[in-house]
Amino acid sequence: MLDAGIRTRIEEAVLRLFSEREFHRVGFGEIAAAANVSLQTIYKYYESKEALLYSCLDTWLGILALRMVDHLQGIETYQDKLRKVFWVVLDFFDHHPKVAQLIMSSVYLNTWSRNQTFRQPRLMGGLMQTLAEGRAQGILTDEVDEKVLLDYFLGVMERLVHMHIMRGEQEPLAAKANVLFKMLWRAIAKPA
Repeated sequence: MLDAGIRTRIEEAVLRLFSEREFHRVGFGEIAAAANVSLQTIYKYYESKEALLYSCLDTWLGILALRMVDHLQGIETYQDKLRKVFWVVLDFFDHHPKVAQLIMSSVYLNTWSRNQTFRQPRLMGGLMQTLAEGRAQGILTDEVDEKVLLDYFLGVMERLVHMHIMRGEQEPLAAKANVLFKMLWRAIAKPA
């Protein structure tokens, strides 16, 4: 098992390097040097550059999932739950912009989708459960499949986060969460 301190150094190196440059412009040797570990250590625990990147991404998205579960405790109304999920995601990327930059520049969805870390059961499972709950209560539109609702919800958040970073905006995106969520809510709520 990889020592926690070494793993942290590797994750920090991956985050720095892949958030600054595209995937194909970063080499294993460069990652090892930046993490101050041997190339042999990298190869021993990560079979490929993709596996290394996806393992690190799994760690960061796992942190987001834990924050989401924690923030949803005690929230009673469905709309408030979904608004909190929305806020947590925006706030996470406000505090971890390099994770968003890494996703933008170095994650190829087609390749990642074939990796087990793509499933993100805690994060995606929680979102799907929340959306299913809204549909079951007759709150969210039933005009499309729940997977489309998930795509719509994630797509809006992803675009907001990416453009916020690309524009170099300084005000935290989470500060605008309420008005942005209201716009999204009108699109996914069942018409009255």
